[in-house]
Amino acid sequence: MPELPEVEAVRRALEPAMQGSRFRRIVVRRANLRIPFPMHFAERLKGTTVRALTRRGKFLLADLSSGETLIMHLGMSGSFDVDVAVAGGRRRPDADPHDHVVFGMSSGATVTFNDPRRFGLMDLAARGQLESYPALRAMGREPLSAEFDAASLARVCRGKHTSLKAALMDQRVVAGLGNIYASEALHRAHLSPRRRASTIVASTGEPRASAHRLAAAIKKVLNDAVERTMTGSYRSSRFRVYDREGARCPTAKCPGTIRRIVQAGRSTFYCPVCQR
Repeated sequence: MPELPEVEAVRRALEPAMQGSRFRRIVVRRANLRIPFPMHFAERLKGTTVRALTRRGKFLLADLSSGETLIMHLGMSGSFDVDVAVAGGRRRPDADPHDHVVFGMSSGATVTFNDPRRFGLMDLAARGQLESYPALRAMGREPLSAEFDAASLARVCRGKHTSLKAALMDQRVVAGLGNIYASEALHRAHLSPRRRASTIVASTGEPRASAHRLAAAIKKVLNDAVERTMTGSYRSSRFRVYDREGARCPTAKCPGTIRRIVQAGRSTFYCPVCQR
């Protein structure tokens, strides 16, 4: 499943094609993806303008002039293709059997949603009811937003007896942070994934130095990953610790070796020497 940086990169790629543009044509080639499409889906979209294209966790949100919001999720295998008119790339020669939704935009772009496994999602919700939408209502702060900082992280970790890694994976703590980048951020902040989440908070409720390091590390690893995704800079060494069990720790002068443990059924990679 795409992680937050990949979803943010998709949002940025779609923005020139969709934001400020009107839906001129909608083709829906099946009745459902993960869930059925909402009633009269194409009719409710046609003629509306995308006022803003934003992201909440791993969900893409298109704010429509009709007062509704188009909610989109990539699922396990979903992807968007933007036609040559905006992207400057090659036009797709033929429709793929997994091209399930096609948006013809007034910008001249054709935006196609392809999803071989059909775990993606498209839904519509009234703008005023968005905060109560089941998948969105309990989400924590956006880690790439200005509102996410050491103080906000300390507030949600105060009193938590779960491990720090488990807390970071809780969408109520940090919206959209996935397994890979939780491990990466903890390594950059030199914090053990095993330590209790509450240890980054002082008894007064104020964030400790560890909370400041962790909040900064989360922003750093996510922003770096977004830039790599946007520029196509994929390298096997792009991760510091994730999937690098047995490798030497990349921290300068650290003699440690990366270990793998399992927490809540997910692999965690960390250095037992420099992460405390």
